[in-house]
Amino acid sequence: MATSQGAELALLLLGGFHSMVDDVVAELERRGHPGVRAAHEFALRAIDGGADTASELGRRLDVSKQAAAKTITALEQLGYVGREADPGDARRQLLKVTPRGHELMTVGGALFDDVRERWAAQIGPAALDALQAHLGALVERRAFGAEDLAQP
Repeated sequence: MATSQGAELALLLLGGFHSMVDDVVAELERRGHPGVRAAHEFALRAIDGGADTASELGRRLDVSKQAAAKTITALEQLGYVGREADPGDARRQLLKVTPRGHELMTVGGALFDDVRERWAAQIGPAALDALQAHLGALVERRAFGAEDLAQP
């Protein structure tokens, strides 16, 4: 059977993502943040950007309300998210990122930068900058960043 160049590229991109995430998650665990997954980072950024209920978090992450609720439960158990009474409706509890959650986002971002620097040292800064620019151009219509998580 012939090898698909497109499938090979997709697997390399997925492998690159997993390589970065695995490095960051392992270092986060060493720094006192065990049990963190990549989805937690996305959820924390969305909550910090205003997704203050499971329904809203689900919409922003494009997952079911039930999946969002499971993520929220995990984040609460890890100490990254808490709940506060809604000033407009005492029956509702709103999600808030805790100081520990903000620390995780800060440290995680710096660790991703560290991985990028290691990759730049491996293939050269210009090559990595070019790769990132080319990928940005190729996925322009599907680009998704942390700022998108803050959009209603």
